[in-house]
Amino acid sequence: MRTTRVLLRAGLLAGAALLALTGSAGAAFADADDGDGDAKSAAPTEAGTSFRTATAIPLDQEATADASTGDYLYWSFPADIGQRPTVHATVKLPEAATRHGDSTWQVDVYDGLRRHQACRFGAQSRTAAQDATTVELSCTLRTVRALAEPWANDPLPGTYYARLTVTGLKADDLGLPVQAAMKVTSNDAGGAAAVDGALAEPLVPGTGTKTQTAASEPEDGWASGWWSSRWLWTAGGGVLGALAGIGGYCLTRGSGRPARVPAGI
Repeated sequence: MRTTRVLLRAGLLAGAALLALTGSAGAAFADADDGDGDAKSAAPTEAGTSFRTATAIPLDQEATADASTGDYLYWSFPADIGQRPTVHATVKLPEAATRHGDSTWQVDVYDGLRRHQACRFGAQSRTAAQDATTVELSCTLRTVRALAEPWANDPLPGTYYARLTVTGLKADDLGLPVQAAMKVTSNDAGGAAAVDGALAEPLVPGTGTKTQTAASEPEDGWASGWWSSRWLWTAGGGVLGALAGIGGYCLTRGSGRPARVPAGI
């Protein structure tokens, strides 16, 4: 009974310590999110026409732009370690009476080295009928890694570019006015996608205006690459392993009293 009480008490203490550690990490992340919400500025109302003039937007903020059919529209956004960004693009098409046929629109994503990044899923390209009013596109990237081989095309932390344009169109429809909206969201892949190692510097090109360059960095700065939720599970596993060792010792050492020797010996 005493051994059981000892193990129960040790288990409760270990559970409380693990919950406190998890709660502290969650509170830190929550504070960072609150700061991000306060720091958000007015949404951009224009788009760049090249990589160098791409309009920088933070995550979870929708940007809009008035353009002409046939223009190349560029936005840039930050993507950090462990994030899985999704680019959402919406195009409000011209009046159907002014169009002469269907149109095909496409969104492409490039990393800080301007390497084209593949979409894990999403409607990256879509054809809009002549009578359609809008067309919606999306592209979900692979999880951003902390480190990759030089020859690999894995997503790395840094600035990313989203390019929106029409790829199939009647020649008579070139130049018609359109309204575009761009928004980038992101999910945290967690410790399951974490890798050992860290990139020396994020892939952030030193181009564009000072405002654009600053906006291409996360509000709370770039991650160092060493922290992930795996640390919590590692600490928890260590505590449970220690408890198992203590429990095994208590169960196998017996009561601690010497065995009784028969009287005839």
